[in-house]
Amino acid sequence: MYSGNQLRDMFLKYFEAKGHKILPSASLIPKDDPTLLLTVAGMVPFKPYFQRRVEPPFPRATTAQKCVRTPDLEEVGKTARHHTYFEMLGNFSFGDYFKNEAIPWAWEYITEVLKIPVEKLWVTIYPEDDDAKKIWEKAGVKSERIIGDPENFWAAGPTGPCGPCSEIYVDLGEARGCNKPGCAMGCDCDRFLEIWNLVFMQYNRDEAGVLTPLPKQNIDTGMGLERIASVMQGVETNFDTDLFRPIIDHVANLAGVKYKNNPKNDLALKVVSDHVRAVSFMLADGIRPNNEGRGYVLRRILRRAVRYAKLLGIDKPFLESAFQVIQKDYSHAYPELKENENFILNHLNLEEKNFQATLEQGTQLLQDKVKELLKQGETVLAGPDAFYLYETYGFPVELTEEMLEEQGLTVDMVSFQTAAEEHRLRAKEQSQQMRAVVESPELMEKAKLLGRTPFVGYERLSATTRIEGLFVGGEEKQDVGEGEEVMVFLTETPFYAESGGQVSDRGVMRTSRAEARVLEVKKGVTGTLYHRAQVTTGVLHVGETVEAEIDLVERQATTRHHSATHLLQVALRSVLGEHVQQAGSLVSPERLRFDFTHFSALSTEGLRAVEGIINEAVLKNMPVAATEMPLKEAKLSGATALFGEKYGETVRVVNMGLFSKELCGGTHVKNTGEIGLVKILSEGGIGAGLRRIEAIAGIEALTYFRALDDQVMEVAQNLKAQPLEVGKRVHGLMTQVKDLEREISQLQAKLAKNEVEGLLKRVAEIDGIQVIAAAVHVSDMEGLRQMADLLRAKLKAGVIVLGATSEGKVNFVTVVSPTGLSGLHAGQIIKEVAKITGGSGGGRPDMAQAGGKDPSKLGEAIDRVPTIVRGFLKK
Repeated sequence: MYSGNQLRDMFLKYFEAKGHKILPSASLIPKDDPTLLLTVAGMVPFKPYFQRRVEPPFPRATTAQKCVRTPDLEEVGKTARHHTYFEMLGNFSFGDYFKNEAIPWAWEYITEVLKIPVEKLWVTIYPEDDDAKKIWEKAGVKSERIIGDPENFWAAGPTGPCGPCSEIYVDLGEARGCNKPGCAMGCDCDRFLEIWNLVFMQYNRDEAGVLTPLPKQNIDTGMGLERIASVMQGVETNFDTDLFRPIIDHVANLAGVKYKNNPKNDLALKVVSDHVRAVSFMLADGIRPNNEGRGYVLRRILRRAVRYAKLLGIDKPFLESAFQVIQKDYSHAYPELKENENFILNHLNLEEKNFQATLEQGTQLLQDKVKELLKQGETVLAGPDAFYLYETYGFPVELTEEMLEEQGLTVDMVSFQTAAEEHRLRAKEQSQQMRAVVESPELMEKAKLLGRTPFVGYERLSATTRIEGLFVGGEEKQDVGEGEEVMVFLTETPFYAESGGQVSDRGVMRTSRAEARVLEVKKGVTGTLYHRAQVTTGVLHVGETVEAEIDLVERQATTRHHSATHLLQVALRSVLGEHVQQAGSLVSPERLRFDFTHFSALSTEGLRAVEGIINEAVLKNMPVAATEMPLKEAKLSGATALFGEKYGETVRVVNMGLFSKELCGGTHVKNTGEIGLVKILSEGGIGAGLRRIEAIAGIEALTYFRALDDQVMEVAQNLKAQPLEVGKRVHGLMTQVKDLEREISQLQAKLAKNEVEGLLKRVAEIDGIQVIAAAVHVSDMEGLRQMADLLRAKLKAGVIVLGATSEGKVNFVTVVSPTGLSGLHAGQIIKEVAKITGGSGGGRPDMAQAGGKDPSKLGEAIDRVPTIVRGFLKK
């Protein structure tokens, strides 16, 4: 029996022997693809090659690709083969070989390498694909085992590359079937399992639906590792393979249950094992939990794992131990599980802890709903209420049902499903909106034709170059005149394109008859640089020679800030530890922003230490040099890489003496001394386990200190003190102010006591109840509450209503003592009193507070108190 790890290696080595380049799995974060949140198929990293937006660097490739899909999230655990995370084995040809090779190789691999008996195999084809049928027959498939299926046609979208496909199915035997008469290939039961799909990209479909042959035909195949493992290991479901069983067994042991002993527990065990595996790989690729995009997907899957663990009775943190099982079994194929262990564990522990608190809130809300239902004599919780618990607090409806069952209650599942479907449709609509095309087809075609724009800005601040293309509103133009905004393509450029957190250069373009301001520069997937510019004088023309010149002052300020971020990262690791990783940055002429992984705030001393290390490195005036080398060599040399970033085979390494060595494509100073002074402005949290530092360097730091100096000098003049004595003098004044505030507070307390004594002499009696109603002189709500407390201590039994004006508004406090006196409720009384001043409020039966908008009505409100109290006594 082959293990999952062996099956992965066997597949890759088989196609390596067929001339394919084995590539590591791409990240779960799709590169340069705004239409996808996550990598959902093996072909996703190769889309630019298939669409010929980028010329492929190799003709053949094979991968085991990490994938995450969530549209069928609710089906995970209920079926044999639905997963969130899975591995797709694939072989790809970029215009090299086609059906004549792909089909025999697939058949050879299945029948001779895996040795699946021929009599168990079936093949489907597109009915009109006669070529495929002939090739399958030639490979050894009997014609009666080749079935036509009209759905066997693949397309990337309504237009673009497309083509027929073939699928290989394995017959798992009658025992796995539905036992219905006529159960055969095509039946919906589990007997016939699709294990491999071969896509033959041979056409281009235009907007009219017309198919024309592609100049270069491609092969894209996919075989799910989990599926083929279930076949080769002879088990009923993917969850019974060695890819899942260690995780399931570990979770079952934590819960004190047995797998395959209780269907309800089995569902939860499958969900937990699937979801923890998905979350582990998403974190390993640098996806961080948050409330939007792929971070939200991660958080939702993680919370679902915790919820289902709760159904199993696991109330203590368990994600870390489950991850360690996954790491042990998968890290040889995916070393990022070990390399990023600290990051993964920190986020798992923090998210699990935070979600437990959220679950407790949801539990309280559900308990309140239960009390409400029982009070009303109802036995069914409304579906929208159950869905609200699910969507807001992460309660699976199964958990809600279980908790209700203990009280003899149920959930209206029909209206729950309706609420869930409405939510799904809204989410789908938002997803489709997100997939809007970001570049016009005409502009993309031009970028593809031009290819990579050479960047000469490392060495030069200006360049004599040529205008290769002009686009206005996505439409190509030959001439663009004064006042128009235009996208300019150049033969080569000194302008740095926005990348790696560094903003793009700005500057000017000049021809013999025109000038334009360059506003920003972006990089397309083809490596073409798009210069967004505003024509200020004359007319730009395609083919003209142009002098492109960057803004030197802005470039120098940006490079100072970029080089400072490299020093900052080293300093943070030195002070906080090696677990610190860069999680994003912004480098501009005005400032730098650096996001990093850490789970607590830096102390003042810690920030001072970081700032000191940076400025010491600046003063050493270390040389800054950039060298290009192979990625493997760069990593072996100890160069720091940005977590989650996928680099090419050749990388640029920036060295700052022996202090810093980092993979970076940005622009930098020549010596650290050029950075000048670095000042940290702020440090704070921006999310779970994420911190942010903002800082300035060079001229910007000098400007900051000059502004600070001006303020100190102004304060010194006002205090008639020397600048260095300002702190001491301010401290003395603050002490004096606190002493005066204390005296004022004592005087106010005496005045309040005197006022209380006066109010006690004005007690009115209403139907046997003592009532004090008065407008008093206090500065805020706190003073009002304190006075009410003093009166309550003296009055012992009765009703107190006090009002006061403050900053153009009215404050009220009401006390009923003891609680429930004659059925009176402080919150109800104060609500009626506040209405008179245009306000509202409420509170407990014994004490409540409210606000009003019209101070002129305070007297009227106080006068109405006896009538309001009398009204409640008569109810």
